[in-house]
Amino acid sequence: MGHYTGAKARINRRLGSMIFESAGAIRASERRSDPPGVRQKRRNKPSTYGEGLIEKQKIKYYYGFGEKQLRRFFAKAARKTGNTGDIFLIECELRLDNVVRRSGFTKTRPQARQGIVHGHFTVNGVPVDKPSFQVKPGDIVDVRRKGKLVDLYQQAIATQTGEPCDWISSDNERLRFTVDRRPDKSDVSLPVNINKVVEFMSR
Repeated sequence: MGHYTGAKARINRRLGSMIFESAGAIRASERRSDPPGVRQKRRNKPSTYGEGLIEKQKIKYYYGFGEKQLRRFFAKAARKTGNTGDIFLIECELRLDNVVRRSGFTKTRPQARQGIVHGHFTVNGVPVDKPSFQVKPGDIVDVRRKGKLVDLYQQAIATQTGEPCDWISSDNERLRFTVDRRPDKSDVSLPVNINKVVEFMSR
């Protein structure tokens, strides 16, 4: 299974972050501050292992990884020269589904993944249907001009309220955006303790 399709508010509450951005998940998360399951008056503090697991799960669900794919991404980052945690997060940010979301063309990453799988986007003029496709500086991503896609994405952009992303330039009229540069660690959109993740995944 490539990505999580279960109850999204449950994951938001369990991990203590708005991992899933859909309106329903956010409303449900706000209604209950307790984690799912049996309510307890006092919760035990998680162990070091538990803390690392929670931080790892944030990345897994936020970027839409399966467990094996997450491990492959981490192993690839660990082989590169530099800070493994920073490299890992930057590679996550450069996934096509995340870049489509950060561009403002969709409201959530699951929406971006669905659009990519259905062939709504091209990269440098070539159709791409893999959400995990890695973009690079200079890449140009377009919405394909077919069917009702133009109206669909124009409406999505018109109702977008997210924060601007300064490493991506969007041309909303042409339904196109360009990756201007590689993001750095300050551009990562997920609040996560990456040191705990590296420690956990290096066991």
